Amino acid sequence: MKFIIGKKIEMTQRFSDDGQAIPVTAIQAGPCTVTQVKTEEKEGYNAVQVGFGGKKKLTKPLAGHLKGLSNFRYIFEFREDKPDGLKRGDIITVSSFIAGDKVKVVGTSKGRGFQGVVKRHKFAGGKGSHGDKDQLRMPGSIGATDAARVFKGMRMAGHMGNERVTIDNQKIQEVDSENNLIFIKGAVPGPRNSIVLISAPGEIKIEGKDDKKSKQEAKTEGQKKVEKEKAKPQKEDKKQPTSK
Repeated sequence: MKFIIGKKIEMTQRFSDDGQAIPVTAIQAGPCTVTQVKTEEKEGYNAVQVGFGGKKKLTKPLAGHLKGLSNFRYIFEFREDKPDGLKRGDIITVSSFIAGDKVKVVGTSKGRGFQGVVKRHKFAGGKGSHGDKDQLRMPGSIGATDAARVFKGMRMAGHMGNERVTIDNQKIQEVDSENNLIFIKGAVPGPRNSIVLISAPGEIKIEGKDDKKSKQEAKTEGQKKVEKEKAKPQKEDKKQPTSK
């Protein structure tokens, strides 16, 4: 599974080849750093802990946990069945994602404060006339006489928003690797500058790891060629007799 932490910037639009305007959400994604790799043998479950953003001061426990790394403002975990390829200090960028990927986005919805049942639960409210007075946005009956109490789960007025929201199968419209931007088609939960978690099935790419791997492969191939050349039997030069 590939994953990254991002910050929602704004909504904008992109144009398709036929000139159609596509609404997208711009997200500043990464670069993120792996702060801890949890295993089932030690922690009881498999997960990868990732840090994102900067912070001036840390508490002593967190400073000890992030020793040797940057001061991260946000730290989140992603459950990973086989986190074998990752280690502490690896850097994750948007290069793992490509246009067309279907991703899962997790964010925190906008806080709406204390709201009534009409806005919070889409109630119709009471009638505006014909004998009704001051009942336009009222919930109506909240229980029967016989029970003489209000049952649990009754939809009533209360705090709205500021909840964890997960949206699946959102399409990545464009990836800007130079500026660490991901453009996701449609809306993403949360206000501007809110943190979102993006994940999708696939192999995650680590910055610098693929380059080192290719260099190592080239080095081993070169060594193999040298060994083959050495293993070849050398032809003895026949010396011609010199005339005295």
